[in-house]
Amino acid sequence: MEKKVAAVGFCCADVYQELDKFYPTGNGVDWGVHLARMGVPVSVVSVVGTDDYGEKMKQALSGEGIDITHLRTEQGDTCKMMMALKNGVDRVHLEEIEGVMADYALTQEEFDFVAGHHMLHTDLFGKVLDRLPAWKEAGVEVVMDFSVFSEDPEYECEKLFPYVDYVFLSYDGKKDEHIKEWVKKIHTYGPKLVTATMGELGSICWDGSTLYEYGIVPAQVVNTVGAGDSYIAGFTYGILNGWDVSACMENGAKVSSAVVSKFEPY
Repeated sequence: MEKKVAAVGFCCADVYQELDKFYPTGNGVDWGVHLARMGVPVSVVSVVGTDDYGEKMKQALSGEGIDITHLRTEQGDTCKMMMALKNGVDRVHLEEIEGVMADYALTQEEFDFVAGHHMLHTDLFGKVLDRLPAWKEAGVEVVMDFSVFSEDPEYECEKLFPYVDYVFLSYDGKKDEHIKEWVKKIHTYGPKLVTATMGELGSICWDGSTLYEYGIVPAQVVNTVGAGDSYIAGFTYGILNGWDVSACMENGAKVSSAVVSKFEPY
């Protein structure tokens, strides 16, 4: 049976007013676009507004072959991240306009729809974290991006780890003993795999018995936005196809390398 995946929770439009460009985004959306382009059936479950960006986001995601039947439209502004370019290269986040994401709450029908998927992806800001235990009980594999917040007490991630199958996190430090011990500690809460990405230092992954390490695929860096999401997508594609950990990490690095070498986030 074909494995369907769902990107659930947060979505927004990255808006570059100076360039007259925008991209439908959010960690799960970026992940979903990559997987859809790899031939995986993808749904997006979230909300957009009644403004032009809402309609354009639906058109763009539908154009990628993504199921948007549960990308809800509500009265108001689509969540937007206003962006700028510094020195013509570096991305700068200017302001977040939360819009209709501010009051987003999953309906029971939307929960049931997601429960019909093999796997879901979410993050700390999608406002669906209270549903993770029930999705896990329903047999949905959970991929979650904790970004740089996995050790931040504010987010109480230790309460979430038991309901996540594949934990991904970003680590700004060196490939030191601390991060190696931290991924091992997270694994004790119950995830199958815990993976930390470290930019140009590559990534590590702990499966409970082996600490895997992988470097990067060299690229001429144009844009680092979406690097982590694309790595997770490449890694996830491997999981869906039953690859071993090393092959998943290699694929994540390859997809990420292709993304950072161009302007677009996917």
